[in-house]
Amino acid sequence: MSWSRLLSAIVAIVVALAAIVLGGWYFVAFFGAIVFLGEREYFQLVHAKGIAPAAKTTYVLSQALLLTAAISPDLVGVVFPLAGGVICAYLLFQPKLASIADISTSILGLFYGGLLPSYWVRLRVELDRIPLPFKQTTLASHVPIFENWSPSWLHNIPQGLCLTLLAFSCIWAADIGAYLFGKTFGRTRLSAISPKKTVEGAVFGIASSTAVGIFGAWCLSWPAWLVSGLTVGLAIGLTSLMGDLTESMMKRDAGVKDSGQLIPGHGGILDRTDSYVFTAPLVYYFVMLVLPLFVN
Repeated sequence: MSWSRLLSAIVAIVVALAAIVLGGWYFVAFFGAIVFLGEREYFQLVHAKGIAPAAKTTYVLSQALLLTAAISPDLVGVVFPLAGGVICAYLLFQPKLASIADISTSILGLFYGGLLPSYWVRLRVELDRIPLPFKQTTLASHVPIFENWSPSWLHNIPQGLCLTLLAFSCIWAADIGAYLFGKTFGRTRLSAISPKKTVEGAVFGIASSTAVGIFGAWCLSWPAWLVSGLTVGLAIGLTSLMGDLTESMMKRDAGVKDSGQLIPGHGGILDRTDSYVFTAPLVYYFVMLVLPLFVN
């Protein structure tokens, strides 16, 4: 790993951790910047295919989805189809007749770059406001050895912060595990979509995510923590890999190696955030719908 790649990774992790810990509008602003930069790169890939999407309109509507997720999360399901209608209306009244590709890539941009990232805001911000249907603790209050010396604030960490850190940690474990193990022991190519990825690296990455998921579930005293932690860690490992391959497929179709050159040694924003795209909805609905089932 080059020094520029390592330094960029450290800076990215520090900035992400700061935004997660601060939460609230700091977190919303952080994701707003990520969404804007990521969609710029996405539409650059689309333009490379000779398609003319409603890029600027999609930028604005995607930010509106993030704001809605922060202010009134229940309305996200209302805003998304309305925003899709606005995009179609915009393209209908352009001087040049819009194509199916123009419409579909615009709607995909809204879904991929707006709706899915809005679930990170819901996970971090919304879940701080509502009680979960089970008792959740933190490592400081779960492990007896920590009870006597840990500061009191460690016992009252917001649940949105805990869940977001757990999700990010699983993704980091999957990415780092897959990179290091695949680089060292990888022999079998995983897919023609991304020739550098190996089966060995993918399996170890998913296993790393699963291990972190189990540990996190134990720390948070989840009901049936072994099963629930294994389930969420495995699911995050698989969806982070799916996100990575999806972005690789788009780059391959556009005929480019990286989505951009913003991050030294890593490429563009999409190259670093592809693993996060499909993960947030999964974690959010796992916590809201599946995890309560383990209580009974």
